[in-house]
Amino acid sequence: MLAVFDKTVAKSPEGLQSPHSESVLALKDGFLAHHFESLHPGSVTVNLASSGVIAYSLQKQNPLLPRLFAVVDDIFCLFQGHIENVAVLKQQYGLNKTANEVVIVIEAYRTLRDRGPYPANQVVRDIHGKFAFILYDSTSKATFIAADADGSVPFFWGNDSEGHLVLSDDAEIVKKGCGKSFAPFPKGCFFTSSGGLRSFEHPSNEVKPVPRVDSSGQVCGATFTVDEETKREPSGMPRVGSAANWSSNY
Repeated sequence: MLAVFDKTVAKSPEGLQSPHSESVLALKDGFLAHHFESLHPGSVTVNLASSGVIAYSLQKQNPLLPRLFAVVDDIFCLFQGHIENVAVLKQQYGLNKTANEVVIVIEAYRTLRDRGPYPANQVVRDIHGKFAFILYDSTSKATFIAADADGSVPFFWGNDSEGHLVLSDDAEIVKKGCGKSFAPFPKGCFFTSSGGLRSFEHPSNEVKPVPRVDSSGQVCGATFTVDEETKREPSGMPRVGSAANWSSNY
């Protein structure tokens, strides 16, 4: 799977940017999407207009960590992995028996966006299993991205030469667009357009970048870890009407 988001939609953390990164223009003329298509014939690409592009392929996938894609009410979601507590989450979100993992993630996000009975970290923490997902809400131009606490699914991110955010389950594709400005997506964390990178395991702590150094001694992106010494400022979510969009508060 692949997603490239314009920096106006998803601003990548500064720690991902490496000096002399040899990154390219991942969005220009569909460069990285075309590269993905060349590696995965028959893949599906969705153009998100000025916001970016997403693509996925069902080829060469791990049967234990399958890829899924769905669009519901202009919410696009790429999901890879397996949720263990599917039945519990279906009941929690009022979904029918046919709903699969990607539909559950979309409904969890939509509940968070529209009514917000739980904080975002709890929404992700309630998902038990091995997973990584990339969600884009075209109505509010918001992203919601996460990986499980064990990093069970290969998942990488980086930024290209213009600061656009690139995500994929294939490290080589991310390196193609981002050069040395890439890293594994931090396990046990989630990223939103409005709130940036946060830990759902330790929501009260800040997440800090630690520079990664490759075999040649050059800085290669950053590994993000929970800073046990630094606490996040509490951000209460005001109770507003259920029709309101709370995405700017999570």
